[in-house]
Amino acid sequence: MFEMQLDPESNRMAVTNPRSREAFDAHWTKALADPVNTTRAVLFDGEMVGYISCFPMDGEDHVGYWIDRAFWGMRIAGRALHLLLGEVTKRPLVATAATSNGASLRVLQKCGFVVERVHLAPASDRYPECEEAVLVLR
Repeated sequence: MFEMQLDPESNRMAVTNPRSREAFDAHWTKALADPVNTTRAVLFDGEMVGYISCFPMDGEDHVGYWIDRAFWGMRIAGRALHLLLGEVTKRPLVATAATSNGASLRVLQKCGFVVERVHLAPASDRYPECEEAVLVLR
């Protein structure tokens, strides 16, 4: 997972900054230890090609995913999201995506998420400033 999130093209598309090894390990140690989070490996032909999760943030339940660039365009993210939505039945669920990330917006909308607002998201250590869509599944 660490190597996947270093890919420059993946970061450009998702409008993210890769984490250092130390920050990556700290994030995932905390996330995987928290029983409130639902985190799943995404497998294709028995190989881990990404992850998908549901987690609380700012008083809302969010979903997020990351698929290795070598597996883009194979409908893996959509299938993984569909499976997660069958497992995580609480609603509403929130997802965010840079408006420039058409692929992720399509995946979310095909699974029933609706854009509720678009705003300018400020830069942080993890994210450059970008126009961001907030999508909700009710």
